[in-house]
Amino acid sequence: MSAAIEATVYSNDTKSSAVSEEYLNEIVERYAPLVKRIAHHLLLRMPASVQVDDLVQSGMIGLLEAAKKYDVSKGASFETYAGIRIRGSMLDEVRKGDWAPRSVHRKSRKVAEAIKTIESRTGKDAKDKDIAKEMEIDLNSYYSILQDASGSRLFSFDDIMEGDDSAIELAVGELPGPCDGLQRDTFKTHLAGAIGGLPEREKLVLALYYDEELNLKEIGELIGVSESRVSQIHSQAAMRLRARLSEWK
Repeated sequence: MSAAIEATVYSNDTKSSAVSEEYLNEIVERYAPLVKRIAHHLLLRMPASVQVDDLVQSGMIGLLEAAKKYDVSKGASFETYAGIRIRGSMLDEVRKGDWAPRSVHRKSRKVAEAIKTIESRTGKDAKDKDIAKEMEIDLNSYYSILQDASGSRLFSFDDIMEGDDSAIELAVGELPGPCDGLQRDTFKTHLAGAIGGLPEREKLVLALYYDEELNLKEIGELIGVSESRVSQIHSQAAMRLRARLSEWK
C-alpha cells in the first residue's frame, strides 16, 4: 500500500466519518487483481453453478468494506486484512445459494454424533456399517444422507481447510489479538492431528482434493470409485472431523 493510502486509512475513524470516493477508487484500482486472484482460487473448489464474475463482484464489496474498516494500529498490513474480508464476502455470497434443507444439516449432526459415540466406545475408526447401525438405519439410507450433505459438506469443510482466520476475524469485525492468534494456532494443530488420524481412504481423498486440487471425478478415476462415492467419502471425512473436533464448537 502506498504511503498516501496508508495515511488515509490510519486517519479515518470509520465508525464516525465517511471515506472519500477518491480513496475508494484508488483502493479498487490497486487491489482489483487481488480480488480476481482470490476469486479464481476459490472457483476451483466451488460447484459448477458458481460463476467467477459473481465471486469478483462480491469480493469487490468485501474490498470496499475492508477499506472503510481497516485500522493500521492493529498491526496487520492492509493487503492481509483486505484478503480476509474479500474471501469472507465471496463465501457469504456462495452461502446464500445453499438451499440444503434443515433436515440435511440435522442428519449431518446426527452422523457426527454417531461417529463420536462409536469411536469413544471402541477407540477405533467408526465404519460405515457401524455408523448406520448406531443411527438405526440401513446402509443405503446412511449413504443417502452423505450424498444429500455432500454439497454443503464440501463447502463447509472448505472453510475449515482454508483456516479459521476469516471466521474469527469477520465475526468480531476486527483483527484478532494475541489470545485469538494463540487459539487459532492451537486449533490448526488439533485439526492437522485430526486429519492425520483419519482412515487412509478419507485422508487420501482430502489430500487429492485440497493439496492436489483434483475435482471429484478425477479423484474417482484415480482411486477406482464413482464420483458420487468420492463425494460420500469426503462428506464422511468432514463429519468425522466435526466429531473429533467437537470441543472447538
